[in-house]
Amino acid sequence: MKISKKDALMWFEFFSSLPDDEEILTTQQEIVYAVFAQIEAAIDHRDNLLMSEISGLKNLQNRTFYVGKESKFPKGCCSCLLGTGLSAIRKTNKCNVECKFCYNYGELDDIAPIGEGMWEIGGTKFYEKDIDLLLSIQPKPTGISYVYLEPFMEIEKYYSMVRKFKDAQVHQHLYTNGILATEETLKALGEAGLDEIRFNLGASHCSDKVIENIGIAKKYIKNVGIETPMTPEFFDAFFQKKQAILETNLDFINCAELHLNANNIDNYDGENMYICRQGYISPIWSREFTLKFMKIADEEKWDFVVHDCSNRTKFARSLNLSSKEGGWFGSSNYACEFSRIPYYVFLPILRDDAFKFLSEEELPTGYKPGELMF
Repeated sequence: MKISKKDALMWFEFFSSLPDDEEILTTQQEIVYAVFAQIEAAIDHRDNLLMSEISGLKNLQNRTFYVGKESKFPKGCCSCLLGTGLSAIRKTNKCNVECKFCYNYGELDDIAPIGEGMWEIGGTKFYEKDIDLLLSIQPKPTGISYVYLEPFMEIEKYYSMVRKFKDAQVHQHLYTNGILATEETLKALGEAGLDEIRFNLGASHCSDKVIENIGIAKKYIKNVGIETPMTPEFFDAFFQKKQAILETNLDFINCAELHLNANNIDNYDGENMYICRQGYISPIWSREFTLKFMKIADEEKWDFVVHDCSNRTKFARSLNLSSKEGGWFGSSNYACEFSRIPYYVFLPILRDDAFKFLSEEELPTGYKPGELMF
């Protein structure tokens, strides 16, 4: 059903007023999904118009979009989208900053430790001495990533693990906000065999120190890039420091579409939101900033890749991983990160007079307010 925006707002105001433990009717759920489809269709239309303006837009086997030199497309992303997935290796449960877009916002002091001398891989705890056993039994992944939360809080513990996977010829990349990095530690990572490092430049608001560290990293690590949720703050800060960033000779920028969970969603209260395939909830401006960013990169012929790491890309990632794991046709782990839909977050976009649905129809008989309340 092509529900009208007026009816959508009326119903979502009602759904937002329901107690948390009250379930909606099946027919009401049809209305919810109709509203989501209407919002998503309008967002897709806007994004498609922006994409049509990027003359050099490329795609990676229909998995994702990018601009720039194909040779610089990050190998870690290839592992994620084309290979056997991206195995996360977790060690550090602390961070030196708290970002409003962080999925662990508000709980950084309560993150459970992995364990003394231990690493978490695939949900299992390992000592470093167990890695040879792991590699002798299970197939090597095409890539691994060091995540959770800020590795440079204890980076000296990582070198020997990096050497272990380097010897096994597994591609490795590491995420960092870059604030605590030094030339000494970046050099040590490069010498240990780290293939790729990704700086969350938005976490430091494009600080001069981190920009300098990106340039230093390029001296010692083959593939160096930026991976940051696309926000208005990052977009503005990047272009204030654009020349200095380009002079670091980085290889790629992954523009991550910001999706929200229960920890960080209230930090974006009042923003226009949409839900992608009934899964990730995102502010509508996040991917728009990515596409505008890519257009500028393409027109100015930046000498690196700018990658549209959107919700669509993450959907493709999940399908690829499920396929590689032998999942049934169509299976994936892409899903909504909320146990109950937060209807209230969609009220701003439904109240925004500037946001229009592409087409509207009257609600059919049986779906109007007086017919569905009980």
